[in-house]
Amino acid sequence: MGKSIRNETVKDLFEAILTLETVEECFDFFEDVCTVNEVLAIAQRFAVAKMLKENNTYLEVAKTTGASTATISRVNRSLNYGNDGYELVFSRLNKDKEDAK
Repeated sequence: MGKSIRNETVKDLFEAILTLETVEECFDFFEDVCTVNEVLAIAQRFAVAKMLKENNTYLEVAKTTGASTATISRVNRSLNYGNDGYELVFSRLNKDKEDAK
């Protein structure tokens, strides 16, 4: 089995992230913690996941996001066989959109 992110250091990081209250606070924190490329890579994966959930083809996803087919495949594998983290976030985002109406 590969490395696990489930350790005390990562838990501390996630608890710190959960204290952030606004998008601006997220920008400030992640600009301090990550490189620009690291944040952009995570954002790209999230965009890929959204497009795959909308049933876009790999070609459409690659063209729109600039992601490699390897990245798209990895994200697709997470969507289909992962821990449902993307699903949790997507359902909450959809709920927030519906509540705002």
